[in-house]
Amino acid sequence: MFSVTVRDHIMIAHSFRGEVFGPAQKLHGATFVVDATFRRTDLDADNIVVDIGLATQKLGSVLADLNYRNLDDDPAFEGINTSTEYLAKVIADRLADAVHAGELGEGAHGLSGISVTLHESHVASAGYERSL
Repeated sequence: MFSVTVRDHIMIAHSFRGEVFGPAQKLHGATFVVDATFRRTDLDADNIVVDIGLATQKLGSVLADLNYRNLDDDPAFEGINTSTEYLAKVIADRLADAVHAGELGEGAHGLSGISVTLHESHVASAGYERSL
């Protein structure tokens, strides 16, 4: 399996509901380093997994919709605990939509999967992996 990973970051604010979240039930900020990994079994006709430039641009545009925002105010997240794991899925699904729409180039149609990891700190991260 071949893979290419691109990286960016986001800064968000949010709060959680539920005792399990302790003090994070109050509004707080989070900065995530975001890795998006694109996978495929065989390289495309140009011997690449995906156009790194397009993948980097698309990750940036997906993250721009979340960056510097209070997710509690976004109707798309109403009633949802926007945990790190959940946000990884949102980002992966939005990248998958971009692949299917041809926004990462024709060669990207051969991708078999995407995984997204959000690094909360140097000691903790969470992710989501999906097939295409």
